[in-house]
Amino acid sequence: MLVLAGAAVGAPLRFVVDRWARDHTRAGTILGTLVVNVVGSFVLGLVAGVPHAAAWLMPLVGVGFCGALTTFSTLAFETWVFLEERAWKPLVANLALTLGLGLPAVWLGYALGSM
Repeated sequence: MLVLAGAAVGAPLRFVVDRWARDHTRAGTILGTLVVNVVGSFVLGLVAGVPHAAAWLMPLVGVGFCGALTTFSTLAFETWVFLEERAWKPLVANLALTLGLGLPAVWLGYALGSM
Protein backbone atom coordinates (compact mmCIF):
# COMPACT_ATOMS: atom_id res chain seq x y z
CA MET A 1 0.00 0.00 0.00
CA LEU A 2 2.91 2.35 0.68
CA VAL A 3 4.33 1.85 -2.80
CA LEU A 4 0.90 2.47 -4.29
CA ALA A 5 0.43 5.65 -2.26
CA GLY A 6 3.80 7.01 -3.37
CA ALA A 7 3.11 6.10 -6.99
CA ALA A 8 -0.27 7.82 -6.78
CA VAL A 9 1.62 11.09 -6.29
CA GLY A 10 4.66 10.43 -8.49
CA ALA A 11 2.85 9.32 -11.66
CA PRO A 12 0.49 12.31 -11.93
CA LEU A 13 3.36 14.67 -11.14
CA ARG A 14 5.37 13.14 -13.97
CA PHE A 15 2.41 13.60 -16.31
CA VAL A 16 1.99 17.27 -15.29
CA VAL A 17 5.71 18.05 -15.70
CA ASP A 18 5.79 16.33 -19.09
CA ARG A 19 2.72 18.17 -20.35
CA TRP A 20 3.98 21.52 -19.06
CA ALA A 21 7.35 21.02 -20.75
CA ARG A 22 5.67 19.95 -23.98
CA ASP A 23 3.31 22.93 -24.02
CA HIS A 24 5.68 25.66 -22.79
CA THR A 25 9.17 24.87 -24.05
CA ARG A 26 10.86 24.12 -27.34
CA ALA A 27 12.57 21.09 -25.78
CA GLY A 28 9.19 19.49 -25.10
CA THR A 29 8.92 16.08 -23.53
CA ILE A 30 12.70 15.61 -23.55
CA LEU A 31 12.96 18.42 -21.00
CA GLY A 32 10.13 16.89 -18.99
CA THR A 33 11.95 13.56 -18.90
CA LEU A 34 15.18 15.25 -17.82
CA VAL A 35 13.46 17.20 -15.04
CA VAL A 36 11.62 14.23 -13.54
CA ASN A 37 14.70 12.03 -13.69
CA VAL A 38 16.95 14.61 -12.01
CA VAL A 39 14.38 15.50 -9.34
CA GLY A 40 13.68 11.82 -8.72
CA SER A 41 17.41 11.14 -8.41
CA PHE A 42 17.73 13.88 -5.80
CA VAL A 43 14.75 12.62 -3.80
CA LEU A 44 15.95 9.01 -3.92
CA GLY A 45 19.40 10.11 -2.76
CA LEU A 46 17.80 12.10 0.05
CA VAL A 47 15.75 9.13 1.25
CA ALA A 48 18.65 6.69 0.88
CA GLY A 49 20.88 8.98 2.90
CA VAL A 50 18.63 9.18 5.95
CA PRO A 51 20.32 7.17 8.69
CA HIS A 52 18.01 4.83 10.57
CA ALA A 53 15.05 5.85 8.40
CA ALA A 54 11.61 4.59 9.31
CA ALA A 55 10.74 1.32 7.59
CA TRP A 56 7.95 2.96 5.60
CA LEU A 57 10.08 5.72 4.07
CA MET A 58 11.81 3.80 1.26
CA PRO A 59 8.70 1.92 0.04
CA LEU A 60 6.61 5.10 0.06
CA VAL A 61 9.07 7.64 -1.30
CA GLY A 62 11.95 5.70 -2.82
CA VAL A 63 10.06 2.95 -4.61
CA GLY A 64 6.56 4.39 -4.99
CA PHE A 65 7.06 8.10 -5.57
CA CYS A 66 10.47 8.04 -7.26
CA GLY A 67 9.69 4.90 -9.22
CA ALA A 68 6.54 6.44 -10.68
CA LEU A 69 8.08 9.88 -11.17
CA THR A 70 11.24 8.84 -12.98
CA THR A 71 11.38 7.07 -16.30
CA PHE A 72 14.25 5.12 -17.75
CA SER A 73 12.03 3.69 -20.47
CA THR A 74 11.16 7.13 -21.84
CA LEU A 75 14.82 8.15 -21.76
CA ALA A 76 15.68 4.98 -23.68
CA PHE A 77 12.91 5.62 -26.22
CA GLU A 78 13.91 9.26 -26.74
CA THR A 79 17.50 8.13 -27.21
CA TRP A 80 16.36 5.52 -29.73
CA VAL A 81 14.50 8.21 -31.70
CA PHE A 82 17.65 10.33 -31.81
CA LEU A 83 19.58 7.28 -33.05
CA GLU A 84 17.00 6.58 -35.74
CA GLU A 85 17.14 10.22 -36.86
CA ARG A 86 20.93 10.28 -36.63
CA ALA A 87 20.55 13.35 -34.44
CA TRP A 88 23.89 12.97 -32.72
CA LYS A 89 24.13 16.34 -30.95
CA PRO A 90 20.76 16.08 -29.19
CA LEU A 91 21.44 12.43 -28.37
CA VAL A 92 24.77 13.17 -26.71
CA ALA A 93 23.43 16.31 -25.02
CA ASN A 94 20.43 14.45 -23.60
CA LEU A 95 22.49 11.59 -22.20
CA ALA A 96 25.21 13.91 -20.91
CA LEU A 97 22.68 16.17 -19.18
CA THR A 98 20.79 13.24 -17.70
CA LEU A 99 23.91 11.71 -16.18
CA GLY A 100 25.69 15.03 -15.63
CA LEU A 101 22.79 16.36 -13.56
CA GLY A 102 21.37 13.09 -12.23
CA LEU A 103 24.53 11.83 -10.54
CA PRO A 104 25.23 15.09 -8.70
CA ALA A 105 21.55 15.22 -7.73
CA VAL A 106 21.81 11.78 -6.11
CA TRP A 107 25.03 12.80 -4.38
CA LEU A 108 23.54 16.06 -3.07
CA GLY A 109 20.37 14.34 -1.90
CA TYR A 110 22.35 11.63 -0.14
CA ALA A 111 24.64 14.20 1.49
CA LEU A 112 21.67 16.22 2.76
CA GLY A 113 19.83 13.10 3.92
CA SER A 114 22.90 11.97 5.85
CA MET A 115 23.11 15.19 7.86
